[in-house]
Amino acid sequence: MSLAKAHGAVINGVSGLVVTIEAYLSQGLPGLTLVGLADTAVGESRDRVRAAIQNSNLSWPGERRITIGLSPASVHKRGAMLDLGIALALLAAHQQIPERLDVAAIGELSLDGSVNEVRGALVAALAARSVGIEILLLPHTQVAEAELVPGIKVIGVSSLNDAVAFFKGEPFSTPEVSLQTYAAPETSDLSDVRGQPDARLALELAAAGGHHLAMVGSPGVGKTMLASRLPSLLPELPDDLAVAVTGIHSIAGLLKPGQGLIREAPFQAPHHSATATALIGGGTNQVRVGMATLAHGGVLCLDEAAEFHRVVLDALRVPLESGEVIISRSGFTSRLPARFQLVLAANPCPCGMFVDAGDQCSCSPQTRRKYFSRLSGPLLDRVDVRVSLAKPTMADFDPELEPESSAVVASRVLQAREVAAARYKGQTWMCNAQVPGPIMRKHFPISTEAMRLLRRTCGGLSARGIDRIFRLAWTIADLNHQGQPTAPDVELALQMRDGADLWQ
Repeated sequence: MSLAKAHGAVINGVSGLVVTIEAYLSQGLPGLTLVGLADTAVGESRDRVRAAIQNSNLSWPGERRITIGLSPASVHKRGAMLDLGIALALLAAHQQIPERLDVAAIGELSLDGSVNEVRGALVAALAARSVGIEILLLPHTQVAEAELVPGIKVIGVSSLNDAVAFFKGEPFSTPEVSLQTYAAPETSDLSDVRGQPDARLALELAAAGGHHLAMVGSPGVGKTMLASRLPSLLPELPDDLAVAVTGIHSIAGLLKPGQGLIREAPFQAPHHSATATALIGGGTNQVRVGMATLAHGGVLCLDEAAEFHRVVLDALRVPLESGEVIISRSGFTSRLPARFQLVLAANPCPCGMFVDAGDQCSCSPQTRRKYFSRLSGPLLDRVDVRVSLAKPTMADFDPELEPESSAVVASRVLQAREVAAARYKGQTWMCNAQVPGPIMRKHFPISTEAMRLLRRTCGGLSARGIDRIFRLAWTIADLNHQGQPTAPDVELALQMRDGADLWQ
């Protein structure tokens, strides 16, 4: 047989695509041609595959003309994941191994025939399972990662000879790599924060309802410390979200060897010199995930937010509403998940001392306005909770005081989230912040008294701001174990959104 097929997979954005690899041996001038929109890395596989086959003591069909077709032909294929699949298709066409269409193979080949790791093994397993492939062949060091996907058999190989032995039904052995448990460092607990009752409440509300949070205060009052504690208040990621988050980190090459599902909420804190591409993702020929996508399911913290370029900050406006990043280039369009909680932490002015009466501030009014104007109105309108931090007093550092720990607050957050989940049963929303405004107003109204209060006080709010007051009021009610938001809940929601003078 001079024509054979095999299956491989490539990464397209943050999802996998199963590729059908056809190898055809024909009469003609000896050589190997790759067709099917292959990039440079895939095109170079012809040399890697040839060397790997010859150095594995297998026969290279050098006297024949070889054509390798990659389908679907209209989609760009990038990276070296197809090396192993191309080699197996070619060997099947040369009748050195039987053809097996129930198997997909991924892996980069070294010149000596060994199989190297590739990014996105978990995502490739998901893609293979989705099209009915039963077996996935991949580097043995990534078996534990791919086995996180149920419903597909995973076989690890360390060399091309191992893959050939599998196709022939012959025994082979590879070193075992067990699934490891990587505990999150226990260094970020809310009990470390002294004072700041308003900020602690804001953090709890943000965690319970999935709301975005902004904090402003002078240097050293605890903005960064509070922001870094937010993930410790969030519940573990559910199974589907944990698989998605783990797949994103696999594609980015951030998974440790043998690491299991990521259950803790991710936390990303880019430096204020980060570009818009670094923050939201991009790329010319290949999509690279940004920190917004790496924060999917968790927290994106912009410390010293007013130091970021305004164009970088405004690039977050669409992801904050839609929960995804759209990368459009001339040859492709990719949608990257980016549903995160945004935490903004900023000084009130360049010197950071414009608090209270501003007596210690050395900045002019014009300088302060210019500095803080980088946080545009449309961006801040998407932030539900805003709070100003005051300097803690000496009484707050009394060793006899025992501030609430993250575990205590997290238990209340979990209860509130469970109440919200029961209310939205059968829907895709996981927390109050994700419910569309029209649906919230129509199907989950606040009390009559609360609505009357909102009508009297919402004159300066945008339509988006009113929707966010609704969501925040529901979160307060959930924390208070109430069946419906009351007037005090709406009053507190208004205070937490616009009660800080520095945000006016």
